[in-house]
Amino acid sequence: MARVTVTEGADYLTVAQPTQRHGLLGRLLRPARSLGFKLDGGQSPAQPRLDSPIEAELEYDLVVVGGGVAGMAAALAGHKAGLSVMLLEASSVLGGHSRLFGTQDGEETPDQSIERLSSAITKAGITVQLDAEVTALRPGLVRAHIVDAAEGRAVLIHALHIVLATGAIERLPIFPGNRLPGIMGALEAFELASRYGVWPGQTALIATASSPAYRLAMLASDAGVSVTRILDARPQPQSRFIEFAKAYGITMAPGLVPASAIIDKGKGITLASHLSAGRQTTPDAQISADRLIVCGGWQPDLTLWHMAGGHSRWNARTNRLEPLDGPSGVALAGSAAGYLSRHAAIASGADAVDILLGRDRRPVDDVIIDPIHETPDAPCPIGPAMPDAPAPAMLDSGLRLVERPHAPIKARLSWRKKPSLWSLADTPQPLDIAAIAAGVQLGAIPADSAGIVARERVGMVVIGTSAAPPPQPVTPPLVPAFLAARFGNDAELWLLAPVEPRMLDPGSLIHRSSSDDDPRTAVGVILRTTNKGAIALVARQAPQTLSLRDHGRAIAIRLVAPYVEETD
Repeated sequence: MARVTVTEGADYLTVAQPTQRHGLLGRLLRPARSLGFKLDGGQSPAQPRLDSPIEAELEYDLVVVGGGVAGMAAALAGHKAGLSVMLLEASSVLGGHSRLFGTQDGEETPDQSIERLSSAITKAGITVQLDAEVTALRPGLVRAHIVDAAEGRAVLIHALHIVLATGAIERLPIFPGNRLPGIMGALEAFELASRYGVWPGQTALIATASSPAYRLAMLASDAGVSVTRILDARPQPQSRFIEFAKAYGITMAPGLVPASAIIDKGKGITLASHLSAGRQTTPDAQISADRLIVCGGWQPDLTLWHMAGGHSRWNARTNRLEPLDGPSGVALAGSAAGYLSRHAAIASGADAVDILLGRDRRPVDDVIIDPIHETPDAPCPIGPAMPDAPAPAMLDSGLRLVERPHAPIKARLSWRKKPSLWSLADTPQPLDIAAIAAGVQLGAIPADSAGIVARERVGMVVIGTSAAPPPQPVTPPLVPAFLAARFGNDAELWLLAPVEPRMLDPGSLIHRSSSDDDPRTAVGVILRTTNKGAIALVARQAPQTLSLRDHGRAIAIRLVAPYVEETD
């Protein structure tokens, strides 16, 4: 479901198998709202997209993986150098996640950066493929799973140069119950709210080791969500976001990390906490909320880097794996390369292209706020070990379902029982990079071996060749059937533009005035963006000046001209 967008009339059936097979009677009697998975079963859901047959082979001079600001900058630099470029983005829009992290002094806003870069890409005619997840990579070859018109297909792309602008992964704090329903990461919560306007529940509790979660708390407060408290693993955190949150009147609890969480009927999620130094708090420290937002800091996403043969090492100061040298023909950019500021991430895109082309490199200035004013991230919070807890502690939020290993135990002498695993690296399933980072912090993976384990244990996918001719591309209709009469039978197609420079996301609803945000009274919707402007379906006789709700605030827009669909 994560790879297929909502489609009218579609009836999806999961192909993932539960960890325990059931007969007919078992399928009839099992809970209707469950797929039958057990988080402690040691088995991941099936992922058929990883081994689906190749349906087409393409060829470009440069492939850029990741459509954030760094990836877009790399694609533009490659185009400027005369290369044929393909930009692959796993989500349905360009821009990445820079909106969550705010703006430093002297930087343009995230929306301005995204609008400037995406407009330049459109004008340059660079090939952009959205909903394209890269599942395997080696120098000169990229395997991607692309969703077009609700159908997935695997393609193979030959490229002499590859830039990985894959961003950073949000770490999951480790405590019993950390993957219960109602618990999600700060980035996931931000994207759900800002892109789709969805925030389950009326109250939220935040547990973080990083400052951007405070910005999420303020945005949630602006939307009417009551943020009951922010637990921060850092004892005396400083940040501009923290000062703003104080002005909002949000209660803060520094030096506390999650100890365990349970689903409390009638109360939502109940969280127990303890001091980051390890001393357990009193029982009255338990707090309940509809939603628990957790943030364990950020790990550069080096999955494809390791798959391509790149090296990394554990940095004990930053508590994360960081890249070292890599194979010829592959370069990193943005957060994946370790850059923190958006200005540096954009500059690193051109730097990555210079590396691939053997050019003289220009310095990339990563301006970091002084630690006195911006406290660095704390290590990913780890709660006390509770082997008998009602819910397991998982090492990351991905699909591997790796449970926290217990303390090393000497091999039992009894022939009836297998000896306990002495190292997380001995587990049978592949390990995501976040799980490897967690293993280092837990002492289950030696720090000096973390980079080696990451290269060896990353999930491998076979890169094959196509056995069939490339299929004809499927172009979805501009106006889907379910929108045909949404704004009246006589609704019209218009080109429109925002009054202030910014990118307009497809799916954004249009209203008559800035004071109206009720979806039922919308008079139009953004369908697609082009180099001429955004294409929208608008009710007939709508006023010339309208309003669009984007990322929580009203944006003034204007109708430019009627749009006429181009035909071959």
